[in-house]
Amino acid sequence: MPDAAPLPFDQDAPISARERFEAMHFEIRRRICLLDYAPGTRLSEVALAAEFGTSRTPLRRVLARLEDEALVQSVHGVGTFVTDSDIRELEQVYELRVELVELTARLDPCPPDQALIDNFHALSKRSKEVMESRDPRAFTALDMDLFQSLMKLTRNQALREVCERLYYKTKRIWIKSALAAQIDLTEELQVFDREIDDIIAALKIGDLVAVANIQKAHISMSFRRLKNASGTK
Repeated sequence: MPDAAPLPFDQDAPISARERFEAMHFEIRRRICLLDYAPGTRLSEVALAAEFGTSRTPLRRVLARLEDEALVQSVHGVGTFVTDSDIRELEQVYELRVELVELTARLDPCPPDQALIDNFHALSKRSKEVMESRDPRAFTALDMDLFQSLMKLTRNQALREVCERLYYKTKRIWIKSALAAQIDLTEELQVFDREIDDIIAALKIGDLVAVANIQKAHISMSFRRLKNASGTK
């Protein structure tokens, strides 16, 4: 497994139980989606609790949430294992994602401030760097960071939670296809880079509807390319 990212909180700094829970959930989910924990991997409660500096009780709550999100499966008396994903089982999830993204521009939209626009510019810069490296893992991490930034464009917490759940449920499909050389990585990187630039242009004029439409097109076409590459009808 590649070196894990730094923990998303300072273990020596004061932090609430809720913040620790969210940080652990975010980090373990990220590792699963980057295939740091490959499908079939058994997650050790003892090792993870020691790494995060917590007891096994809150960690088990995190694993229960990940199981509810279909990213892990608990086998009684055996342990908790990372699940696998299949594009044929996710078509309806992608269809729902396409429909929900339109709501982000209508339900409690949150116009971006300069700090958020600057963040998108930083993502654009990273995109150019990933185009040079052609690293599927770096690309997947970048896409996840873009998604989290886009979620800041709506204040509707319920919508954000549903969109997030569905997004991470589908995330591993792409990196698995890239690592198996089933898709043209160069083309995917070029499409992604244009998407970020188009989003920035729409944000600068305050057109959140355009941002949503850009995302809709990207999600729909991305899934279509994945289906074609996998030979799925």
